[in-house]
Amino acid sequence: MTVTLPKLDAVDAGADISGAVGQASDGVRAGWWARARAFAVDVFFGTGVVITCVLVAQSASISGLGWLRWTAIAVAAVVFLAMAVNRLLLPSITGATLGRALSGIVVVSRDGAPIGPWRLLLRDLAHLLDTAALFLGWLWPLWDSRNRTFADLIVRTEVRRVEAERPDGRRLAGAVLVALAVLAAAASLLGYFGVYRPELAVEQAREQIAVRGPELVEQMLSYNVATTDADFARARGLVTDGYRPKVLADQDDARKRGLANTEYWVVNSSVLTNTRDRAEMLIFILGQRGEAAKLRPSSATLRVTFARSGSGQWLVDNLSVLARPNPGQPK
Repeated sequence: MTVTLPKLDAVDAGADISGAVGQASDGVRAGWWARARAFAVDVFFGTGVVITCVLVAQSASISGLGWLRWTAIAVAAVVFLAMAVNRLLLPSITGATLGRALSGIVVVSRDGAPIGPWRLLLRDLAHLLDTAALFLGWLWPLWDSRNRTFADLIVRTEVRRVEAERPDGRRLAGAVLVALAVLAAAASLLGYFGVYRPELAVEQAREQIAVRGPELVEQMLSYNVATTDADFARARGLVTDGYRPKVLADQDDARKRGLANTEYWVVNSSVLTNTRDRAEMLIFILGQRGEAAKLRPSSATLRVTFARSGSGQWLVDNLSVLARPNPGQPK
């Protein structure tokens, strides 16, 4: 009896390209949407993370937050390196990048042979021409007979669909995208809490003290003879514990010299420096002292330091007189 052995099929040549992706089909070029999806997975999302980290690093550098700056730079460098490995080295190992494997496509030379990392690098650099031509190069596959971008024309490459059934890479691609989303969110949160929020607090403090500072100075320096005790007590409540002994000494000195109705008002002011809890202002005041028939005008330029209390109220922490053009000015 004669036994007939079954005929063995030829070994799939695409196995050399990738055991996971399969063999590139001769003449079956990848569609534009498949290429766009692969590019988004390989480049778009990772680039978003890198840009976010660079912006955070720049803001942290301006704010003097060295730890945040170097953390953002390190994350950006790691993501950029991972993108480079995926785009240039992974095709030599598995046959395609993560995004292309997910879309079931592969980049090959015109004769269908796989290409190496250096040619892939040249192709990615040539994509700059696709972008420089008002993004026309990216849309060129919609009209080109072989679905090529300008970069493909320059490097003599094509993007083709694979014959083998594409691998179930959705889970891996999803994990990568989730990881990138988490990194971008983390960088954004670090930028918000480490840079933006403190800067916003400083700006809000500047706006508050620009209004409240002159009011505090006017209330602290003005008093009426009929209500001296209440006015002096109010003044002591507008200063910090550290500055209160100086205010008490000035009030005692005023009693010894003889009390008279005293009123001051701020004509001009400017915030010199400030943080969230401290500020320094330059204030010009005009005032008058005495009874209506014998008013003595006065003026002075003051340098005033303010501090925020534990309850969030602004208080005078120090006051020094820089110039006294007219007599009768406060001490």
